[in-house]
Amino acid sequence: MKKITALLLALAMMLVMATGLIACGSNNEIIVQTNAFFAPFEYYEGEEIVGVDVEIMNMVGEKLGKTVTFKNVDFSAIIDNVKEGKVCDAGAAGITITDERKEKVDFSTPYYTSVQYVIFSTDSEIAKRGTGDAQYIVWDALAGMTIGTQTDTTGWIYTDGEINATADNDYGYDGVLYGTNTELKTFDNAQLAADGIGSNMVDVVIIDQLPAEYIVSKNAGLACLPLYYAGETEADDAPVEEQYAICVTKGNTALLDAINEVLEELISQGKIEEMVMNHMISE
Repeated sequence: MKKITALLLALAMMLVMATGLIACGSNNEIIVQTNAFFAPFEYYEGEEIVGVDVEIMNMVGEKLGKTVTFKNVDFSAIIDNVKEGKVCDAGAAGITITDERKEKVDFSTPYYTSVQYVIFSTDSEIAKRGTGDAQYIVWDALAGMTIGTQTDTTGWIYTDGEINATADNDYGYDGVLYGTNTELKTFDNAQLAADGIGSNMVDVVIIDQLPAEYIVSKNAGLACLPLYYAGETEADDAPVEEQYAICVTKGNTALLDAINEVLEELISQGKIEEMVMNHMISE
């Protein structure tokens, strides 16, 4: 009886291991999770996911002699799925490096620096600073508005903090919009958030620069400007910036090294910006 039980346990373990290999890719496959509504880094072209991150990871696949498969999932699931390492090997979705995320996954070399942007109606009377092409919006100008963001993106993190942070809670600082009756609404992707402007669900949307510019280019009646923190004087105003990187399951050094080698080569040749512009004008 003990032998039969042991045999059944061994078979069960083999089944679990086999399932894990299928779910997380074989020795010849890299499974990458993304959210394919973040152009130009990832977006659908017909039924195919394309974009800057797809190009980068395909180069990584070539370097390692492996096929790369992209899976579209909710952005909020990517970090935890990569951390577990059971259903994917990496995450590439214009992911911003944060200390909290670094506790869960390993990040590649940063390959793009982005600024948070505010999308708004061209009919809006939202206050702006600067002149001409150097105009921007400060957090204070959003007081009392309903702000839309994509769930669990950096725009969401920043906005939630500025609305809800106080020196007495876990944030440890007072948010610019705390106590101003400003509301936050979250959406599954940035385009849905932007659609909320036209339907009066939200007044503005906060999202990264390139997706913001892409959405505005495809949607008449919308405009966007960079988001800044207000300084003591206008000369001290500073943009809300972040860095993108690709994440892998902790300990997967072979994949991380290959990604970094590809990124360092692309960055040194100025290819990232070229890839970004190609995808910005591809549709």
